[in-house]
Amino acid sequence: TMNEQRRNRIDLVRLKLGGLREELAEIHDEEQEAYENLPYGLQEGERGEAMSEAIDNIDSAIDNIDEVDMCLDAALGG
Repeated sequence: TMNEQRRNRIDLVRLKLGGLREELAEIHDEEQEAYENLPYGLQEGERGEAMSEAIDNIDSAIDNIDEVDMCLDAALGG
């Protein structure tokens, strides 16, 4: 089994990941709100499409952080 020092280091990484996830979620919400406040014509234009793509990519990043956290939990025997 993993020794306590390495387990503690993984716990610290998971804590940092949680903070990063929260920050990304805030950015996502801000960008989503900015997109929704665009007039419909701009939402359908190049700017709106770029914003929508950014929102999707942030969603993917959050999902990947969740996946990493689950893997680390499994590594700890969770």
